[in-house]
Amino acid sequence: MYRRDESIGKDPSIVQKTENFDLPVRILKSGKNKGRYKIPHGSHIYTCFSSDFFHPDADEWRDDAWDMIYERSDCFFFMITKRPERIAGNLPADWGSGWEHVIIAVTCENQEMADKRLPIYLSLPLYHHSVMVEPMLSAVDLKPFINEYRDADGRPVIKHVSVGGESGPDARACDYAWVKQIHEQCAENGITFYYHQTGARLIKDGKLYKIPRSFQHSQAHKAGLDMQ
Repeated sequence: MYRRDESIGKDPSIVQKTENFDLPVRILKSGKNKGRYKIPHGSHIYTCFSSDFFHPDADEWRDDAWDMIYERSDCFFFMITKRPERIAGNLPADWGSGWEHVIIAVTCENQEMADKRLPIYLSLPLYHHSVMVEPMLSAVDLKPFINEYRDADGRPVIKHVSVGGESGPDARACDYAWVKQIHEQCAENGITFYYHQTGARLIKDGKLYKIPRSFQHSQAHKAGLDMQ
C-alpha cells in the first residue's frame, strides 16, 4: 500500500480524506442517467484499500462514511483492517448483527497475528467474516479458530479465506505448502477460498521461484485452489 501511494505522489504515513470521499452518493447532473448515482446499483466499492477504515486518524470522518454506506445499501462495500480491536467501538448504532452489504475483512500475515486478531474479530457481530492471510509470511493454522467459532447451526463463523504472497522488490518468500494447508482446512469445512497471488518469491517443493509481478495473479489461479 505504501508503494501504491508513493507511486501517485501521496505521503503513505498520512491518513486523509480524499477528493472522492463522497463519490458513492454523488449524483449525475447531466446525460441520460441524470439524477442517478454516479456509481451504479450493484457495484462493489473497495473502501480504504491503501489505508485502514478503523485507523484512529480517521475517527472524525467515519460517521459520515457510515451514513453513505447505509444510504447505498444497493451496493457492496469491502474493507480490510489490521485493527479488529477498534471495530466494535466504531460501528453504527443500528448495526445490529451486521449489514449484509458490508464485508469487513481482517488480515493475519503470520501465526502471531492470527492468534492476536482472530479471537477478537470472530467474536464481532458481522454478517460476513472474511480472513485475509496476505502477505503470507509464515504457516498459519486456522483449524483452532474454525473449530472454536461456530454459528448457531454449527457452521464455521469464517465464511471466506484469501491467501497471497508478498510482492515488491524486497518481498519475503511464501511457501506453497503453507497455502495448501489453509486450502485443505477450508475445503474440509466448506469455507470458500481464494488464492489471490503467488507473491514475488514462491517456494515450492523446496525450490525458490522468482515470479514477475505480471504473472503473480495468473500463476496463483492456475494452481486450481480457488473454491466458491
